[in-house]
Amino acid sequence: MSRRIAGLEVGPLLYCPANMHSHIADALRQQRIPRPFSLAFCLEDTVREEAVEEAERMLYHTLSQLAAAAREEELRLPPVFVRVRSPRQMEELADVFSVFGGLLTGFILPKFFTENCDAYLRTIREMGRDGDYCYMPILEAPAMIDLSRRYDGLAQVRDRLEEVSDRILNIRVGGNDLCQVFGLRRHVGETIYDLRPVAGLLTDIVATFAPRYVVSGPVWEYYAGPGWEEGLRREVQLDLLCGFVGKTVIHPSQIPVVNDCLKVSAADCRDAEQILGWDPDSPSLVSSSAGAVRMNEYNTHSRWAERTLQLARIYGVKD
Repeated sequence: MSRRIAGLEVGPLLYCPANMHSHIADALRQQRIPRPFSLAFCLEDTVREEAVEEAERMLYHTLSQLAAAAREEELRLPPVFVRVRSPRQMEELADVFSVFGGLLTGFILPKFFTENCDAYLRTIREMGRDGDYCYMPILEAPAMIDLSRRYDGLAQVRDRLEEVSDRILNIRVGGNDLCQVFGLRRHVGETIYDLRPVAGLLTDIVATFAPRYVVSGPVWEYYAGPGWEEGLRREVQLDLLCGFVGKTVIHPSQIPVVNDCLKVSAADCRDAEQILGWDPDSPSLVSSSAGAVRMNEYNTHSRWAERTLQLARIYGVKD
Protein backbone atom coordinates (compact mmCIF):
# COMPACT_ATOMS: atom_id res chain seq x y z
CA MET A 1 0.00 0.00 0.00
CA SER A 2 1.00 3.69 -0.19
CA ARG A 3 3.20 5.28 2.46
CA ARG A 4 1.25 5.94 5.63
CA ILE A 5 1.04 9.68 6.05
CA ALA A 6 0.32 11.79 9.13
CA GLY A 7 -2.85 13.82 9.59
CA LEU A 8 -1.02 17.15 9.31
CA GLU A 9 0.38 16.14 5.91
CA VAL A 10 -3.02 16.17 4.17
CA GLY A 11 -2.88 19.98 3.99
CA PRO A 12 -4.94 21.42 1.13
CA LEU A 13 -7.17 18.61 -0.16
CA LEU A 14 -8.13 19.26 -3.81
CA TYR A 15 -11.60 17.96 -4.68
CA CYS A 16 -12.34 16.70 -8.19
CA PRO A 17 -15.63 15.19 -9.39
CA ALA A 18 -14.67 11.67 -10.45
CA ASN A 19 -16.47 12.01 -13.79
CA MET A 20 -15.03 15.37 -14.85
CA HIS A 21 -11.28 15.19 -14.42
CA SER A 22 -9.85 12.61 -16.79
CA HIS A 23 -7.09 15.16 -17.61
CA ILE A 24 -5.75 15.13 -14.05
CA ALA A 25 -2.94 12.73 -15.01
CA ASP A 26 -1.63 15.27 -17.53
CA ALA A 27 -1.84 18.06 -14.96
CA LEU A 28 0.19 16.01 -12.48
CA ARG A 29 2.68 14.86 -15.10
CA GLN A 30 3.29 18.44 -16.22
CA GLN A 31 3.43 19.63 -12.58
CA ARG A 32 0.71 22.23 -13.14
CA ILE A 33 -0.71 21.80 -9.64
CA PRO A 34 1.22 23.53 -6.82
CA ARG A 35 2.62 21.28 -4.10
CA PRO A 36 2.22 20.03 -1.48
CA PHE A 37 -1.40 18.96 -1.73
CA SER A 38 -3.63 15.91 -1.51
CA LEU A 39 -6.14 14.79 -4.13
CA ALA A 40 -9.74 13.62 -3.63
CA PHE A 41 -11.93 12.09 -6.33
CA CYS A 42 -15.58 12.55 -5.41
CA LEU A 43 -18.26 9.99 -6.22
CA GLU A 44 -20.84 11.45 -3.86
CA ASP A 45 -22.61 14.80 -3.99
CA THR A 46 -20.85 16.08 -7.13
CA VAL A 47 -22.14 13.13 -9.18
CA ARG A 48 -25.79 12.44 -10.04
CA GLU A 49 -26.99 9.07 -8.78
CA GLU A 50 -27.74 7.80 -12.30
CA ALA A 51 -24.20 8.73 -13.36
CA VAL A 52 -22.34 6.91 -10.57
CA GLU A 53 -21.48 3.74 -12.53
CA GLU A 54 -20.04 5.76 -15.39
CA ALA A 55 -18.12 7.92 -12.90
CA GLU A 56 -16.61 4.78 -11.36
CA ARG A 57 -15.45 3.66 -14.81
CA MET A 58 -13.96 7.07 -15.51
CA LEU A 59 -12.19 7.03 -12.16
CA TYR A 60 -10.75 3.60 -12.92
CA HIS A 61 -9.37 5.00 -16.18
CA THR A 62 -7.90 8.03 -14.41
CA LEU A 63 -6.22 5.90 -11.75
CA SER A 64 -4.86 3.67 -14.52
CA GLN A 65 -3.29 6.72 -16.14
CA LEU A 66 -1.78 7.86 -12.87
CA ALA A 67 -0.40 4.41 -12.10
CA ALA A 68 1.15 4.17 -15.57
CA ALA A 69 2.67 7.64 -15.32
CA ALA A 70 4.12 6.84 -11.90
CA ARG A 71 5.74 3.68 -13.26
CA GLU A 72 7.05 5.12 -16.51
CA GLU A 73 8.13 8.58 -15.42
CA GLU A 74 8.85 8.11 -11.72
CA LEU A 75 6.09 10.64 -11.11
CA ARG A 76 5.74 11.68 -7.48
CA LEU A 77 2.02 11.48 -6.81
CA PRO A 78 0.19 13.27 -4.00
CA PRO A 79 -1.84 11.25 -1.48
CA VAL A 80 -4.96 10.13 -3.38
CA PHE A 81 -8.38 9.57 -1.79
CA VAL A 82 -11.84 8.58 -3.03
CA ARG A 83 -14.98 10.05 -1.52
CA VAL A 84 -17.56 7.27 -1.60
CA ARG A 85 -21.33 7.19 -1.22
CA SER A 86 -21.71 4.20 1.12
CA PRO A 87 -19.79 1.50 3.00
CA ARG A 88 -20.77 -1.04 0.34
CA GLN A 89 -19.37 1.07 -2.48
CA MET A 90 -16.18 1.60 -0.50
CA GLU A 91 -15.65 -2.13 -0.08
CA GLU A 92 -16.35 -2.80 -3.75
CA LEU A 93 -14.01 -0.07 -4.96
CA ALA A 94 -11.23 -1.16 -2.61
CA ASP A 95 -11.35 -4.55 -4.32
CA VAL A 96 -11.51 -3.14 -7.86
CA PHE A 97 -8.78 -0.56 -7.27
CA SER A 98 -6.44 -2.99 -5.53
CA VAL A 99 -4.74 -3.52 -8.92
CA PHE A 100 -3.19 -0.08 -8.57
CA GLY A 101 -1.05 -1.14 -5.63
CA GLY A 102 0.07 1.76 -3.44
CA LEU A 103 -1.58 4.50 -5.51
CA LEU A 104 -4.69 4.91 -3.37
CA THR A 105 -4.09 6.27 0.13
CA GLY A 106 -7.63 5.87 1.41
CA PHE A 107 -11.29 6.83 1.46
CA ILE A 108 -13.40 9.79 2.53
CA LEU A 109 -16.61 8.94 4.37
CA PRO A 110 -19.41 11.49 3.82
CA LYS A 111 -22.32 12.44 6.10
CA PHE A 112 -20.60 10.50 8.88
CA PHE A 113 -22.69 10.39 12.04
CA THR A 114 -24.47 7.99 14.37
CA GLU A 115 -26.78 6.62 11.65
CA ASN A 116 -24.03 5.20 9.43
CA CYS A 117 -21.06 5.06 11.82
CA ASP A 118 -21.38 1.38 12.69
CA ALA A 119 -21.75 0.31 9.05
CA TYR A 120 -18.60 2.19 8.04
CA LEU A 121 -16.63 0.86 11.01
CA ARG A 122 -17.69 -2.70 10.24
CA THR A 123 -16.51 -2.29 6.64
CA ILE A 124 -13.21 -0.72 7.73
CA ARG A 125 -12.53 -3.71 9.99
CA GLU A 126 -13.36 -6.15 7.20
CA MET A 127 -11.18 -4.29 4.69
CA GLY A 128 -8.36 -4.27 7.20
CA ARG A 129 -7.72 -7.91 6.42
CA ASP A 130 -6.60 -7.04 2.89
CA GLY A 131 -5.39 -3.46 2.96
CA ASP A 132 -3.89 -0.63 4.94
CA TYR A 133 -6.02 2.31 3.86
CA CYS A 134 -6.49 5.55 5.77
CA TYR A 135 -9.94 7.05 6.32
CA MET A 136 -11.30 10.56 6.71
CA PRO A 137 -14.88 10.83 8.04
CA ILE A 138 -16.71 14.05 7.17
CA LEU A 139 -18.94 15.51 9.87
CA GLU A 140 -21.62 17.25 7.82
CA ALA A 141 -24.87 15.40 8.53
CA PRO A 142 -27.93 17.63 9.10
CA ALA A 143 -28.72 15.49 12.17
CA MET A 144 -25.95 17.36 14.00
CA ILE A 145 -27.96 20.60 13.89
CA ASP A 146 -30.37 19.47 16.61
CA LEU A 147 -28.88 20.63 19.90
CA SER A 148 -30.80 17.99 21.86
CA ARG A 149 -28.77 15.23 20.22
CA ARG A 150 -25.63 16.99 18.96
CA TYR A 151 -23.42 16.57 22.01
CA ASP A 152 -24.32 12.95 22.66
CA GLY A 153 -24.05 12.16 18.95
CA LEU A 154 -20.60 13.69 18.56
CA ALA A 155 -19.40 11.90 21.70
CA GLN A 156 -20.78 8.57 20.43
CA VAL A 157 -19.01 8.97 17.09
CA ARG A 158 -15.74 9.88 18.82
CA ASP A 159 -15.95 6.86 21.11
CA ARG A 160 -16.84 4.46 18.30
CA LEU A 161 -13.96 5.69 16.16
CA GLU A 162 -11.55 4.66 18.90
CA GLU A 163 -11.57 1.04 17.70
CA VAL A 164 -10.07 2.11 14.35
CA SER A 165 -8.34 5.31 15.51
CA ASP A 166 -4.99 4.26 14.06
CA ARG A 167 -6.54 4.40 10.57
CA ILE A 168 -8.33 7.74 10.97
CA LEU A 169 -6.13 10.26 9.20
CA ASN A 170 -8.32 13.36 9.53
CA ILE A 171 -11.68 14.44 10.79
CA ARG A 172 -13.18 16.70 8.12
CA VAL A 173 -16.14 19.07 8.24
CA GLY A 174 -18.67 19.89 5.53
CA GLY A 175 -19.12 23.63 5.78
CA ASN A 176 -21.39 23.99 2.76
CA ASP A 177 -23.62 21.10 3.83
CA LEU A 178 -24.08 22.71 7.23
CA CYS A 179 -24.73 26.13 5.69
CA GLN A 180 -27.34 24.55 3.42
CA VAL A 181 -29.45 23.52 6.40
CA PHE A 182 -29.78 27.18 7.43
CA GLY A 183 -29.95 28.57 3.89
CA LEU A 184 -26.73 30.53 4.48
CA ARG A 185 -23.77 31.36 2.26
CA ARG A 186 -20.79 33.56 3.07
CA HIS A 187 -19.66 36.32 0.71
CA VAL A 188 -16.04 36.86 -0.24
CA GLY A 189 -15.54 39.39 2.54
CA GLU A 190 -16.93 37.04 5.21
CA THR A 191 -15.69 33.83 6.80
CA ILE A 192 -17.46 30.72 7.99
CA TYR A 193 -17.05 32.10 11.51
CA ASP A 194 -19.35 35.02 10.69
CA LEU A 195 -22.19 32.51 10.21
CA ARG A 196 -22.78 32.02 13.91
CA PRO A 197 -25.02 28.89 13.88
CA VAL A 198 -22.48 27.08 11.69
CA ALA A 199 -19.50 28.44 13.63
CA GLY A 200 -20.98 27.11 16.86
CA LEU A 201 -21.31 23.64 15.37
CA LEU A 202 -17.74 23.72 14.07
CA THR A 203 -16.55 24.71 17.54
CA ASP A 204 -18.35 21.71 19.02
CA ILE A 205 -16.66 19.40 16.51
CA VAL A 206 -13.20 20.74 17.34
CA ALA A 207 -13.87 20.52 21.08
CA THR A 208 -14.90 16.88 20.68
CA PHE A 209 -12.27 15.59 18.23
CA ALA A 210 -9.18 17.86 18.20
CA PRO A 211 -7.67 16.41 21.41
CA ARG A 212 -7.38 13.08 19.57
CA TYR A 213 -7.34 13.83 15.82
CA VAL A 214 -6.34 16.42 13.26
CA VAL A 215 -9.50 18.30 12.25
CA SER A 216 -9.44 19.98 8.84
CA GLY A 217 -11.21 23.22 7.92
CA PRO A 218 -14.20 23.62 5.56
CA VAL A 219 -14.05 24.51 1.88
CA TRP A 220 -13.63 28.13 0.73
CA GLU A 221 -15.81 28.62 -2.34
CA TYR A 222 -14.00 31.51 -4.02
CA TYR A 223 -11.02 31.00 -6.34
CA ALA A 224 -11.20 34.03 -8.68
CA GLY A 225 -12.43 37.61 -8.69
CA PRO A 226 -11.75 40.52 -6.30
CA GLY A 227 -10.84 39.63 -2.75
CA TRP A 228 -10.90 35.84 -3.01
CA GLU A 229 -7.29 35.32 -1.92
CA GLU A 230 -7.54 37.73 1.00
CA GLY A 231 -10.76 36.05 2.10
CA LEU A 232 -9.23 32.58 1.94
CA ARG A 233 -6.15 33.72 3.84
CA ARG A 234 -8.31 35.31 6.53
CA GLU A 235 -10.42 32.17 6.93
CA VAL A 236 -7.43 29.80 7.12
CA GLN A 237 -5.86 32.01 9.77
CA LEU A 238 -9.10 31.79 11.77
CA ASP A 239 -9.20 28.03 11.12
CA LEU A 240 -5.79 27.68 12.75
CA LEU A 241 -6.77 29.91 15.64
CA CYS A 242 -9.88 27.76 16.25
CA GLY A 243 -8.09 24.39 16.09
CA PHE A 244 -8.43 23.36 12.42
CA VAL A 245 -5.37 22.38 10.37
CA GLY A 246 -5.67 22.01 6.60
CA LYS A 247 -8.40 22.94 4.15
CA THR A 248 -10.66 21.45 1.52
CA VAL A 249 -9.92 23.28 -1.75
CA ILE A 250 -11.70 23.25 -5.10
CA HIS A 251 -9.18 24.93 -7.41
CA PRO A 252 -5.38 24.71 -7.78
CA SER A 253 -5.12 28.49 -7.26
CA GLN A 254 -6.14 28.00 -3.64
CA ILE A 255 -3.36 25.54 -2.80
CA PRO A 256 -0.39 27.93 -2.44
CA VAL A 257 -2.47 30.28 -0.28
CA VAL A 258 -3.35 27.49 2.14
CA ASN A 259 0.24 26.21 2.20
CA ASP A 260 1.58 29.69 2.92
CA CYS A 261 -0.84 30.04 5.84
CA LEU A 262 0.33 26.69 7.20
CA LYS A 263 3.92 27.89 7.36
CA VAL A 264 5.23 28.64 10.84
CA SER A 265 6.70 31.97 11.86
CA ALA A 266 10.36 31.97 12.77
CA ALA A 267 9.47 33.26 16.26
CA ASP A 268 7.03 30.41 16.86
CA CYS A 269 9.60 27.92 15.64
CA ARG A 270 12.25 29.27 18.03
CA ASP A 271 9.83 29.17 20.94
CA ALA A 272 8.72 25.63 20.08
CA GLU A 273 12.34 24.45 19.98
CA GLN A 274 13.00 26.14 23.32
CA ILE A 275 9.99 24.50 24.94
CA LEU A 276 10.76 21.00 23.66
CA GLY A 277 14.45 21.40 24.47
CA TRP A 278 13.80 22.37 28.07
CA ASP A 279 16.60 21.49 30.45
CA PRO A 280 15.20 18.63 32.60
CA ASP A 281 17.43 19.79 35.46
CA SER A 282 16.06 23.32 35.40
CA PRO A 283 14.21 24.18 38.64
CA SER A 284 11.74 26.31 36.65
CA LEU A 285 9.33 25.28 33.91
CA VAL A 286 8.59 28.82 32.78
CA SER A 287 10.74 31.47 31.05
CA SER A 288 10.64 34.33 28.59
CA SER A 289 10.44 33.55 24.89
CA ALA A 290 13.47 33.92 22.63
CA GLY A 291 12.48 37.49 21.84
CA ALA A 292 11.44 38.23 25.43
CA VAL A 293 7.93 39.18 24.29
CA ARG A 294 5.84 36.39 25.81
CA MET A 295 5.92 33.57 28.31
CA ASN A 296 6.91 30.00 27.48
CA GLU A 297 5.79 27.29 29.88
CA TYR A 298 6.60 23.64 29.29
CA ASN A 299 3.53 22.15 30.96
CA THR A 300 1.03 24.27 29.04
CA HIS A 301 2.75 24.80 25.68
CA SER A 302 4.37 21.45 24.87
CA ARG A 303 1.54 20.16 22.63
CA TRP A 304 1.50 23.45 20.76
CA ALA A 305 5.26 23.19 20.33
CA GLU A 306 5.09 19.66 18.94
CA ARG A 307 2.47 20.63 16.36
CA THR A 308 4.35 23.81 15.47
CA LEU A 309 7.54 21.92 14.64
CA GLN A 310 5.61 19.30 12.68
CA LEU A 311 4.00 22.04 10.57
CA ALA A 312 7.40 23.69 10.09
CA ARG A 313 8.85 20.43 8.82
CA ILE A 314 6.01 19.90 6.33
CA TYR A 315 5.21 23.44 5.17
CA GLY A 316 8.27 25.50 6.04
CA VAL A 317 9.11 28.57 8.12
CA LYS A 318 8.24 32.21 7.40
CA ASP A 319 10.84 34.92 7.90
